[in-house]
Amino acid sequence: MQYDEFIKLVRKRRSVRRVKPDPVPDEMVEKILEAGRWAMSGGNGQPWEFIVVKDQKIKDEMAMTWAELRKEMYDIPELTRVEELRHPLASHPYKIPPFKDAPVLIVVCGDKRTYLATVLGGIFFGGDGGIMEATYLKNMANTCQMMHLATASLGLGSQWFSIPRPWEQELKKILEVPSLLEIHSMVVVGYPAYETPPPYRRELKELVHYNKYDKSKFRSGEDIINWMYTSRKSIRTADGKAYNK
Repeated sequence: MQYDEFIKLVRKRRSVRRVKPDPVPDEMVEKILEAGRWAMSGGNGQPWEFIVVKDQKIKDEMAMTWAELRKEMYDIPELTRVEELRHPLASHPYKIPPFKDAPVLIVVCGDKRTYLATVLGGIFFGGDGGIMEATYLKNMANTCQMMHLATASLGLGSQWFSIPRPWEQELKKILEVPSLLEIHSMVVVGYPAYETPPPYRRELKELVHYNKYDKSKFRSGEDIINWMYTSRKSIRTADGKAYNK
């Protein structure tokens, strides 16, 4: 692959929050999982394991437990924000999440015991950014990113679906996940049910520094708030209009 092809794929990848129920061939699913298998990890610990969920009864049960916990996980916390900055879920009518009808759910589990594969300094002295489990979390994020890119390369849509801790406990029961493992996140896969609008990213010149940090580019707290009010709100508005067409 040439760079131009690669960057085109990177720019093409979007979070697709509603997919068609049309079946996804097993061969495609295996290619997505194979990409995840080859993600980089600290000390080559490879903490990831994948549960591919296609059974509708299981998906229904997963969706119902998420819906039951939604109010505490999303609605109440988001109501503490000003309206313009709230997550779209806080303003949407209560309903069963769209992932219920997705043909494939890839539940990404992690085994923290593999963290021992990395250097002991990272464990005893706090790891990257002073966070004890930073390397492990990066490992898990790496495998998810690889699968999302692979999904986009196959002409499919995917959604990055976080797993809040209260919901994780319910999922472990449904999916019979051993207590020593974590459920890190979920990759929702299917054919896009709508056309996503062009993505937004800050200009490269705004975030790159050479040799030393260019303090003229440092954003004040007010700059951050203004950015959230303008760009973030407009992005969500565009995404919402496309989603609801």
